[in-house]
Amino acid sequence: MYDFANSGYTTVVLTAVFSAYFVSGIAGGASWATLAWTSALAFSSIIVMLTMPLIGAYADLRAAKKQLLMISTAGCVLATAALAGAGPGQVAWAIVAVVLSNVFFSYGESLIAAFLPELARPDSMGRVSGWGWGFGYFGGMLTLGLSLAYVFWAQGQGLPASHFVPVTMLITAAVFALSSLLTFILLRERAQPQTRQQKLEQAHHFALLRGHAPPPSQVLQEPGLQASLARLHRTWHESRRFRDFSAFLLSSVAYQAGISVVVTLAAVYAAEVLRFTQMQTMMMIFLVNIAAIIGAFVWGYVQDRIGHRPALGITLGGWILMTLLAALATGPTLFWVAAVLAGLCMGSSQSAGRALAGVFSPAPRRAEFFGLWTFAVRLSSIVGPMTYGLITWITAGNHRLAIVSTGAFFVLGLLLLARVNVNRGIEAAASNGDV
Repeated sequence: MYDFANSGYTTVVLTAVFSAYFVSGIAGGASWATLAWTSALAFSSIIVMLTMPLIGAYADLRAAKKQLLMISTAGCVLATAALAGAGPGQVAWAIVAVVLSNVFFSYGESLIAAFLPELARPDSMGRVSGWGWGFGYFGGMLTLGLSLAYVFWAQGQGLPASHFVPVTMLITAAVFALSSLLTFILLRERAQPQTRQQKLEQAHHFALLRGHAPPPSQVLQEPGLQASLARLHRTWHESRRFRDFSAFLLSSVAYQAGISVVVTLAAVYAAEVLRFTQMQTMMMIFLVNIAAIIGAFVWGYVQDRIGHRPALGITLGGWILMTLLAALATGPTLFWVAAVLAGLCMGSSQSAGRALAGVFSPAPRRAEFFGLWTFAVRLSSIVGPMTYGLITWITAGNHRLAIVSTGAFFVLGLLLLARVNVNRGIEAAASNGDV
């Protein structure tokens, strides 16, 4: 249900509506507009990269995933509503609101993913993740559908984008807030806070890193931040024991960079290269969501049957084909074909990636490991869109060359995925689940 709730944010804000409106409406179509948009998203990702692994370690230590999820949800809802206040020329307001909303969205995405291993058996991880992603796209379609209905009405009244785009931001915030309530009512925190002895050991470890060991009475007064840092320090030094998880993270950085381009710049590409109207773009994204639902639901079962790595590898091959079709498209027909293929690959690859992170995560450290996975995803959301933005800036707006460069990320991700041994990674998670 949380996937259902938060998908409207990526669909409407990052993909279908606000990204193109920022470039053409708020920034007035300036030559630096695309780079400014990608830079804002990159900055938000840097914040998440620097903070999410620590937040994940803290969530495990205090069994606070649900509590932190509530806070991140409220932050994203409020910041999304604040986007409604960004009109033409108000670039600074728009950037601040986008950065805050994307930071809180990313926190929530990582925290809810850390619940996956608690809710699914190991042999059902792929299909449960697929159910979540598939149901999430229904949520994205609902939010986009409500926004589309209002845009139809507003355009019929002769109202400009500066009027109807802010309203779609309020619709997105409202759907997110209301839909997430069921999660907070029904979902329970199954993890347990660290015991007194475990806290003692964690605090001693951190004290040793500083060159001394405090007496037990002082150890128990160590704040959660320090214990969380100690936990991350240990994981860093044990990374060689989780080499397949590390290899998977490297692959994730590569292929997720390409996905980030599609998510954040598909509407910009459609508008700048193929001259899609706002209405055409929203209809295209609606179709992409339908394809993504099919991809997520069907591929979850395929993944559990043929294996996590082969399933993810096949979808990366689909992504490579998609970028070639998009680059070759000179009219709407071929681009719509590329968009449908992107939807199929989107649902299947995102579902497969989350499930693979789940099977590689030791039981007592799930939020921490999903925090590291989020670190990789956020790094990719800097590398991908920033590469795209820089290429368009350097080449005076050559979006076709930029989308071709995106295909290279999927090729690299496929090559790095070949280094991952899933069975060995699962065994490492099982044998290193001790705190």
